[in-house]
Amino acid sequence: MQQTGRVPRPLAAVLVALALVAAGCGRGDDPTVQEPPSTAATPGTSTAAAASPTPSATRPSPTARASVAAAPIPKPVWRACEGDFECATLRVPLDEARPQVGTVDLALTRLRTAQRGRRIGSLIVNPGGPGSSAVEYLQAAWTLIPEPVRNRFDLVAFDPRGVGRTSPVRCATTAELDEYFAVDPSPDDAAELRELERSNAELAAGCQRRSGKVLPHVSTAEAAKDLDRVRAAVGDAKLTYLGYSYGTSLGAAYLDAYPTRARAMVLDGGIDPRLTWETLLEGQSKGFDRALEAFMADCQRKGCPYRDEVEGDLLEAYDRLALQVDRTPLPTGESRDLGPGEFALGVLSGLYSKANGWPAIADALVAAERGDGAPMLALSDSYLERDGSGYRNVTEALSSVVCLDRQWPRDIGPYLALADRVRKDAPRFGPIIALSGSICADWPVPPVGGPRTVTAPGSPPILVIGTTGDPATPYSWSVALADQLSKGVLLTYRGDGHTVYRSGSSGCVREVADRYLITAKAPAPTTC
Repeated sequence: MQQTGRVPRPLAAVLVALALVAAGCGRGDDPTVQEPPSTAATPGTSTAAAASPTPSATRPSPTARASVAAAPIPKPVWRACEGDFECATLRVPLDEARPQVGTVDLALTRLRTAQRGRRIGSLIVNPGGPGSSAVEYLQAAWTLIPEPVRNRFDLVAFDPRGVGRTSPVRCATTAELDEYFAVDPSPDDAAELRELERSNAELAAGCQRRSGKVLPHVSTAEAAKDLDRVRAAVGDAKLTYLGYSYGTSLGAAYLDAYPTRARAMVLDGGIDPRLTWETLLEGQSKGFDRALEAFMADCQRKGCPYRDEVEGDLLEAYDRLALQVDRTPLPTGESRDLGPGEFALGVLSGLYSKANGWPAIADALVAAERGDGAPMLALSDSYLERDGSGYRNVTEALSSVVCLDRQWPRDIGPYLALADRVRKDAPRFGPIIALSGSICADWPVPPVGGPRTVTAPGSPPILVIGTTGDPATPYSWSVALADQLSKGVLLTYRGDGHTVYRSGSSGCVREVADRYLITAKAPAPTTC
């Protein structure tokens, strides 16, 4: 996931493994959630009542759509903030059907194009997660948007509700989260399984206790409504959008609700809206195991520090090391040791990027073989966005959204069954990822979404980019998303890593996506 305050390592993910639960020092009251006035309509709230969402709804009802369209859209008051960026807030209802619940202030940022005479409109960007701060991502990594696109669009981002600077979901203190991530994510016996269940229940209860007001209102369907409000607030008649990883789910939800309001969309690292909880976890299990195998094969073929450190088969050496860490956590020079959870997350985090992540994994594995867990713990902390001040809320928000968006089993049994099933094809990450979903078994808010086919009739052409070696959003998901959209166009990138469209990447990918965003004309299906 993105590294806040600097250019992100990967462009974020929909990662469920371990990071389904996570970080931050909790507090009860959030100034970005506003109570409605007792005698007047809440600013930004529609006066027309909307239909309440049904448990399986991700598409707003016709009444809800009309309510969003009819609601007065306030104009953001922009102020100078980071560098050349401007910042603002946009007040929106927490629950459109029940104005009395209150409002939330969406955090926005914008970078105006320097070529005002050539400006087409705004490009709204979401880096994924769910849980990554789009505001901080754009402010840190705007140069990753290719220059031809930056010259024609204002770049805009907002933190979805529950994320970053928009009423962030908080669940636990730093010490409590350190303890949570030290729990073995793949229990070997009944005692370890009870500990995993206990820690899940405590964390879910903490989310309700600290963030109960916003917790029911952070679904992707709600974020899609906010995306349309932001589109209107920046003055665009049609939406131009760039979404990575989970950002493709947000884009698909928007197309499902407002297909004729889109101008152009690039969805990089597509997620199939038809995925169930099982197929989501199973796909990522296989994706990350295959990525680890690809890393080891590359290390064997080209040479890397880990190849020089160990004897024999690299995957067998890795398995021995993982078992050793599971039995006896490694010292790190800090108060925290490197246990099996931090070890798995550290390795997994590096699999997002071949260019930067793979060398980091190799060095951390060498250090671990020598008894030093510090480099691998640093990778895990970086992934979870933990620094000297504690955890950011990226993975707390991820849990909040993921548990709302699908129908999850309410007891541990189905997750254990899935762990056993995926162990054959994904022995290293499969059981961990399968059991990571069990946080949703204790989630205090019932789900409001579920699998659905998104066809988006009446939409413009939509460009979906899939990378064949993507571990977090497997290529087959992008194929499925492009196929089900009535005007989906697939761009295939043959390579490794999570997402690909950015400055410095394949010229073939950039040229196709740049031209499409600028002209809004459908490209031909392409393989790069």
